[in-house]
Amino acid sequence: MIRKIGVLTSGGDAPGMNAAIRSVVRTALSNGIQVIGILDGYKGLIEERFIELNRSSVSNLLSKGGTILGSARLPEFANEEVLLKACEILNKNEIDALCVIGGDGSYRGALALTKHGINCIGIPGTIDNDIPGTDFTIGFDTALNTIVDCVDKLRDTSASHHRCSIVEVMGNHCGDLAIYSGLSTGAEILITPETGLDEDTVIEKLAYLEKSGKNHAIVIVSEKIVNINSLSSKISSKTGFASRVTVLGHIQRGGAPTPSDRVLASRLGEKAVDLILEGIGGHCVGIKNNSIVSTPIDEALNKPRENKKGFYRLFERLV
Repeated sequence: MIRKIGVLTSGGDAPGMNAAIRSVVRTALSNGIQVIGILDGYKGLIEERFIELNRSSVSNLLSKGGTILGSARLPEFANEEVLLKACEILNKNEIDALCVIGGDGSYRGALALTKHGINCIGIPGTIDNDIPGTDFTIGFDTALNTIVDCVDKLRDTSASHHRCSIVEVMGNHCGDLAIYSGLSTGAEILITPETGLDEDTVIEKLAYLEKSGKNHAIVIVSEKIVNINSLSSKISSKTGFASRVTVLGHIQRGGAPTPSDRVLASRLGEKAVDLILEGIGGHCVGIKNNSIVSTPIDEALNKPRENKKGFYRLFERLV
């Protein structure tokens, strides 16, 4: 019988994590289950930094960005010795199960704990949208809205100064933020892990646009692909555009979550608690075709991500 569960946030923070915490807490309390918040992820678990959460603890969280529980990375959690210590601490504190909100690294920790007898459910919280098993992750929509707002503003100034604005967005080897923002803002060029990079083609395309009378251009680039300052210099020297670089960085993680992320987080948090009540562990929750689903974590981590070829084809047709 489940009497007490824990909840933690791990890895990079994402808007909507607080809404997920709220949903977990209130769903659990509605079923007579005590909820313990674990501070700073797996690191806080090992350090035994716990707080009890009640209905008032999670009031006014829907619109709050970040995570009230804090987040940290703990690579050592993969070590058997550290893992066993975590299980010992959870058992000592009579925590029967755990909701883990985070990305794929967080999922691996949840799966390892489940294999050691602590049922865990993963809830996808990351702006990168890079976790298989769900169409969208908590935080993706908010980050996308932030990017679109910034690019719309950059277009205004780029058009005034005959510039090419290179905008680097996050994604962690996933191009979803780039392709969705590229389609949403009418960017001229997209560089993602899916498109690859051919600098000569980029230069040629920009030169063609400039000669065709285009007075500005937006290039959206996924992080970790190219030295954007070097690319910017080449564009300035080889085309008629004056190129400028904007790295949005961690601003993409901040801000109040969008209504879409608030609703998604609420639905996923509820599903996670329902699975725990059913005695299920080692699963992750997600949304597929607007239905809330669960998938074994090991199966989800080994699935290829959804192919976005149709999105890239659409982008090319609309440029």
